[in-house]
Amino acid sequence: MTELRIAAVGDVHLGEDVRGHYRQRLEGIGERADVLLLAGDLTRHGTAEEGRLVAQEFRDLPVPVVAVLGNHDYHSDAQDEIAAELRDHGITVLDDDGTVLEINGRTLGIVGGKGFGGGFAGKCASEFGEREIKSFVRHTRTIAESWQLALKEIEADRKVVLSHYSPIKETLEGEPLEIYPFLGSYLLAEAVDSVGADLILHGHAHKGSEKGMTPGGIRVRNVALPVLGRAYGVYCLNGG
Repeated sequence: MTELRIAAVGDVHLGEDVRGHYRQRLEGIGERADVLLLAGDLTRHGTAEEGRLVAQEFRDLPVPVVAVLGNHDYHSDAQDEIAAELRDHGITVLDDDGTVLEINGRTLGIVGGKGFGGGFAGKCASEFGEREIKSFVRHTRTIAESWQLALKEIEADRKVVLSHYSPIKETLEGEPLEIYPFLGSYLLAEAVDSVGADLILHGHAHKGSEKGMTPGGIRVRNVALPVLGRAYGVYCLNGG
């Protein structure tokens, strides 16, 4: 069966000074990939104006575009406006839910959202102590549970999880250890491993490494633009 070619990038951080430039780097994407996934931090400061710019850069491509937002996209409390702008331009935005695409006679399920932090097994925050700490961890746990449910409910030949925050620490290698709890959480990987998926894509860790794997054996790729060093990476899923 024909393989599915997943193009992905995160942390493009678009601003007015690069208007039109990223669009040029997407030329020919239809010949190299079947879908483009955007792993958050699409803007610099999360303004509605930047959201409109992002929508213009990624609209009307020859492949479907699916996105999640990142922490930068939340900075100005305009995340709902940014998501609406992207959707108005034909871009699917996931918010701890899923979508199914039909590609060359196969179905690709994509589940995910922003994700959140908390750290990794053995060195993580827990729902104990001050209300603020409990809320921090509970937010991640709620997100993980939503992904788990979405993965259970979605029916597709292949499944990809799209996140901004990392589900594993291996793709954070290169970042200072002190900030690992703010870059991701093991709860995200735990949720995906419990149901299963073919690939997890995330961004956020600009100084991290590209490749890793969940404890359950699912491939993880850090697609932050500074890590890739190219407009997008392409990851193939066989069509069997």
